[in-house]
Amino acid sequence: MPPRHSPTYSPKPEEIKVTTARVACDGGGGALGHPLVYMDVGDDGTVECGYCDRRFVLAKRGSDYHDPAPRPEVGH
Repeated sequence: MPPRHSPTYSPKPEEIKVTTARVACDGGGGALGHPLVYMDVGDDGTVECGYCDRRFVLAKRGSDYHDPAPRPEVGH
């Protein structure tokens, strides 16, 4: 008997290079985002968001860095 559903394509999770071992993810913000969560990069140099599956990869300084949840530089 053939499968009832055709195979579906699921895109690879977004991969973001970071320069710190502690990262924040809000799913891209706005109505399509999720609650802001903080995660620590593991020993393998990666961490994956449990909400949106974004994959954060610890990069060396000087590489292409993209801040996934930019915050204004404000003193506390």
